[in-house]
Amino acid sequence: MGRQKKLIIGNWKMNFTVGEASLHLNKLENAIKPAPNVEVVLAPSTISLQPLSLQVKPKQFKLAAQNYYWRDFGAFTGETSIHQLKGIVKYAITGYGERRYLFGETNKDIRRKVAAALRHDIIPVLCIGETANERQFHETSDVIYDQLISGLAEVTSEDITKVVIVYEPVWAISTVADAEICTPDDVAAAIKEIRHQVEYLYGKKVAEQIQVLYGGGVNENNVGSYLLTPGVDGLLVGSSSLRVKSFADIVEKANILGGKI
Repeated sequence: MGRQKKLIIGNWKMNFTVGEASLHLNKLENAIKPAPNVEVVLAPSTISLQPLSLQVKPKQFKLAAQNYYWRDFGAFTGETSIHQLKGIVKYAITGYGERRYLFGETNKDIRRKVAAALRHDIIPVLCIGETANERQFHETSDVIYDQLISGLAEVTSEDITKVVIVYEPVWAISTVADAEICTPDDVAAAIKEIRHQVEYLYGKKVAEQIQVLYGGGVNENNVGSYLLTPGVDGLLVGSSSLRVKSFADIVEKANILGGKI
């Protein structure tokens, strides 16, 4: 199997109106040079996905959903189904810390979302990671085990390599109060644990092939140290993806490192 491209996902979260999102995309298109060693993915608000899908250059950027419901249709007021996103997004994020801890999504919800995305040929981006309290009580390995095993519970051996996994420690997200820095050593240890669990479930070859990213306080100054961390195949970028120059610098550094690794 050839070397995979580095995967850089920019999560815009609940920012930008539709017009502002269009303008931001236009600025990114002008600022980011062709990056043959990187797949660049943008995750705007759901309301902006459809109009941006008509504007985006597919060879330059792919789109991702920040959230979705696992059922295809029905009386679920306010929800957007993964079925409705088909043809608009290539990726769909689930398990993000804010969805788990602010909106009460359970492991069962996330398991269903992963399966639903795969059912519609959309790549699920499964986020897992511990809170500050869980870290303080040395529960990182237990959290990784529980969230990973549950999130992949309905994923077959044929589909597992279509899943992207993100180690996203909640205590390191830059928008969290009192956020701390997750060191490359911390990241390496967690991703080693993730790949160990994937190997237990699906075998060594899959554990080596599956894309595992890091997300949490990523910016243009630390991107190199994270991408050079053993086992890291890319990054989930939050607030830095809202700043054109910062995100362009991240993509450029990923492209350079991706050509060397």
